[in-house]
Amino acid sequence: MAKFIFRVFLAVILLCLSNRVNGKAKFKDVEEKLKQLNKPAVKIIQSEDGDIIDCVEIYKQPAFDHPALRNHVIQMKPSFDLKEVKINSKNESSKLTVFQTWQKSGSCPEGTVSIRRIRREDLLRANSVQQFGRKPQEVVLKSNTTIEHKDGQSPFFNNTKFTIVNRSAATLVTVGYNYIGAKADINVWTPNVESEDEFTTAQIWLKAGPGDNFESLESGWMVNPQLYGDKKTRFFAHWTKDSYKTTGCFDLQCSGFIQTSSKIALGAAISPISMELGQQYYITIGIYMDENTNNWWLIFGNGITIGYWPASTLNVLKNSATMVEWGGQVYSPNVRKSPHTKTAMGSGKFASSLKGNACYMENIGIVDFSTQLQYPPAVTTLAEENYCYTALNHQDGSESSPTFYFGGPGQNYNCP
Repeated sequence: MAKFIFRVFLAVILLCLSNRVNGKAKFKDVEEKLKQLNKPAVKIIQSEDGDIIDCVEIYKQPAFDHPALRNHVIQMKPSFDLKEVKINSKNESSKLTVFQTWQKSGSCPEGTVSIRRIRREDLLRANSVQQFGRKPQEVVLKSNTTIEHKDGQSPFFNNTKFTIVNRSAATLVTVGYNYIGAKADINVWTPNVESEDEFTTAQIWLKAGPGDNFESLESGWMVNPQLYGDKKTRFFAHWTKDSYKTTGCFDLQCSGFIQTSSKIALGAAISPISMELGQQYYITIGIYMDENTNNWWLIFGNGITIGYWPASTLNVLKNSATMVEWGGQVYSPNVRKSPHTKTAMGSGKFASSLKGNACYMENIGIVDFSTQLQYPPAVTTLAEENYCYTALNHQDGSESSPTFYFGGPGQNYNCP
């Protein structure tokens, strides 16, 4: 009996020592990651919403940790001058845009970029330091199910061979041409997110490459409590070169996006937010290739150049995108299951409830090698869980092009 008690006591001691060693290792990893992500600031801005914005010298930003960018010379502005024609003519003058909350507390000086500081608690919420800031890998189930086409069948989507079981999307899609740009005015809401490890987005995707190994450039707004530590609506950017398997990240959480703007901070909260049957707010997002450099520029609002994804860090997207998507996506382990997640998309209302209720996108456009902004020549809507989240491309007589509505509450009577 004494020997047994001694062995148990020894096992407990060894377990405690092991946990201390692992804890120290994790602490060391966290501190090293913080040092890598948070570069020295020439000015620090404390936002009223709790964020800290560091004004970092432009050549000391995280992008230059990327091996392909060690000797990169920053392109300070795009060489293109898009003559943007308004694709919708309805109520353009009455639209209200949003701002970022931190801007009320100060501004970053010329020669710096505004970067949201990453804190220790942000890293500790992540599944691992290595996974911090990355989209979870897609979980794919081979299937013969065909995604429902609400606006009729498209020749591009007749044979769906797999289903992504940890994401659910409601999107407007165009495929098959060489796209070098896309834009939209995205209506801003703060949808419910049920669990800390789930998120919901309203965004644009530009993609190229095979379906199981595509490249993607993305931007829009998002509610992501695990990444940001709250349920505020935030402006984000994301990229991947291999379908989220091992590359890419949100915002500046890894090297790969070169920021040039001191006015906008990726990952920072935006406000005000649209109200049901009340005032509607929106952000304008554009992603355009510079044909002289093949860099992809991210444009916010009325022509604010945020920065670019350099051509030297991309593969097939160096040439053009072959698919553009507009819409919303919910990430959760509990989509396509019962009980379904209650994480909402868009405003949380179905697309059929239209403006003032549903989330929408207007002034949707693409740019091809004609360099003219235009409404896509062929589109289809996809709703992967049509009883949970819906998509509707709707046009009334006063609009020169359709408005795309999307969203839903997630779990409900028809989506148990």
